[in-house]
Amino acid sequence: MAEAPRIAIDAMGGDEGLAVMLAGAALASAQWPGLRFDLVGDAAAIGAALEAHPQLRAVSDIVDAPETIEGSEKPSQAIRRARTTSMGIAIDAVKQGRAGAAVSAGNTGALMAMAKLALRTMPGIDRPALAALLPSLGDNDFVMLDLGANTECDARNLVEFAIMGAAYSRIALGIAQPRVALLNIGTEDQKGTDEIRDAAAILRDSAHLPMAFGGFIEGDKIARGLTDVVVCDGFSGNISLKTMEGTARFVTDLLRRAFTSSIRSKFGFLISRPATELMRHHLDPDNHNGAVFLGLNGVVVKSHGSASPKGVANAIGVAAKLVSANITQRITEDLACIKADDQQADHQ
Repeated sequence: MAEAPRIAIDAMGGDEGLAVMLAGAALASAQWPGLRFDLVGDAAAIGAALEAHPQLRAVSDIVDAPETIEGSEKPSQAIRRARTTSMGIAIDAVKQGRAGAAVSAGNTGALMAMAKLALRTMPGIDRPALAALLPSLGDNDFVMLDLGANTECDARNLVEFAIMGAAYSRIALGIAQPRVALLNIGTEDQKGTDEIRDAAAILRDSAHLPMAFGGFIEGDKIARGLTDVVVCDGFSGNISLKTMEGTARFVTDLLRRAFTSSIRSKFGFLISRPATELMRHHLDPDNHNGAVFLGLNGVVVKSHGSASPKGVANAIGVAAKLVSANITQRITEDLACIKADDQQADHQ
């Protein structure tokens, strides 16, 4: 990591709140030396909790926030309290340039609304998208977006998502030319909505983009390791994500039930335990925690509300990596490539 940034952490967000967020920050600090933190929330409570994390205390500033965004709170209500809540103050630290990124495990809708209002979308980006790294059977994880920020998207939105997802993939996965595909109901050119087909046509004609556009991919293939970036509207993406998470839990619970059904099956579990532990590690959501709002003038990362300290640390690591690699500059450069293709097409 070239330069360790300062990360503003909404210390009061998440299902478990302060204890898990600070434990995660402490793990991140040990894993990525040089990181500094703004810990935003109830100053007295944070100060007391830091007694258990002296190394974190040494690299952190406490920023008092008198209020917290509730999980059930509507985004429209949350926005009105942005200046007094831990979530809003953490985002404002990014806006003011005090922090390079904000991390929160709180209300997703409120986080998106606050971040978009405070940071605004980048020039050339119509809508920000929620992106995450997900496990696959290939040699690396894959990026998927949008995962719920935009339920309806036109062709240009999907093209912008592809550009942002490819930039994220190059940073997070180290892939120079990420393979990009559009989620569709079939792989044939005539399949899907007009928006998906039009987006595919634009991406096929964009020769200067640093990606390898592979056309369409169906839902049952997205985790097979066939592509590095899967692009879709937020409605389809959120359903796909929840289906994958549910399937992973289903398989895990089914195996647990099968292995405890009899003495013979328990013996079988002991023999197969190395394989089941490998599967459990691969499907552990904490190992892929940290969804990113791409397309904003600043980095905002959403940690899962139920994440463990290890998951929170991973989300902080995602934020630090994106800041250090200047994700917004990468996206800006790629947007310039597609503009050059548009201008070339106009002159032909």
